[in-house]
Amino acid sequence: MDAIELESHRTELTGYCYRMLGSGFEAEDAVQETLVKAWHAGYDPDRAPLRSWLFRIATNVCLDMLRGTQRRARAMDLGPASSPGADLGAPLPGHRWIQPVPDDRVLHADPAELAVAKETVRLAFVAALQHLPPRQRAVLILRDVLRWSAAEVAGLLGGSVAAVNSALQRARAALPASPEPRQEVDEELLARYVDAFERYDVDGLVSLLHEDATMSMPPFAWWLRGREEIRRAMLGADAPCGGSRLVPVRANGSPAFGQYLRGEPFGLVVVEVERGLIAGTSAYLDTRLFPFFGLPMSLGQSVRTGR
Repeated sequence: MDAIELESHRTELTGYCYRMLGSGFEAEDAVQETLVKAWHAGYDPDRAPLRSWLFRIATNVCLDMLRGTQRRARAMDLGPASSPGADLGAPLPGHRWIQPVPDDRVLHADPAELAVAKETVRLAFVAALQHLPPRQRAVLILRDVLRWSAAEVAGLLGGSVAAVNSALQRARAALPASPEPRQEVDEELLARYVDAFERYDVDGLVSLLHEDATMSMPPFAWWLRGREEIRRAMLGADAPCGGSRLVPVRANGSPAFGQYLRGEPFGLVVVEVERGLIAGTSAYLDTRLFPFFGLPMSLGQSVRTGR
């Protein structure tokens, strides 16, 4: 076993740890700890395949990190929708939120499986996973997302096949394990969204939304539901985002944009698209996400973009 062989498993391990932990930053930390532990422990090929052994270490690292921590969530999971014009309230600490993650750090799948893989890193799905007890969460991810057999999961977790099947049944009852893949996002829709956003064209933006679309801005628990509510909030807000620039990236299997105000980082906007319209936007007001997504800390620097 060498460093290159270990590194070849990084993306898959990061995707697993992200689904377990709900934070791209924590997932990277967990994978780094996993690889360091593996390097120092030494691999014995007679005991288990390398992939299984690494996942066992990663699972234990994640379970340790989840011990005693508060469940991460989205704004929509924390309380009812706000009213347009309502105060944003106090920001909540970063550990309370489901955090976005770049696609290229967690999605490394066969093209035939990529659509399903994207669905299982969507913000809503990762948030739903956080409702499960950690070991049950691991069982569902390993069985229904990564397609491990019950015997493989039992060997990894040190339990019986019957216990794994029981845990999987309880997890499946709590949430759907494998959402149906969505259609590819219409690039023209995204172009219209960027154009309207950068011009602060409220009517243009609202025309692209589903009637029950949501809008949230972590770290604030404030959020809105409904096209008309979003319109009222934007019209009454004195155009705080007027003059923004959007730089495209990919996050959680969805389109996303680094938002810049006066050339400086403001937030990372994840856009959920369903049935040809925008179903929700989550604007993460955390500038630490910009270097994490390969975005510059000023638009005067070089920009790495991609969709």
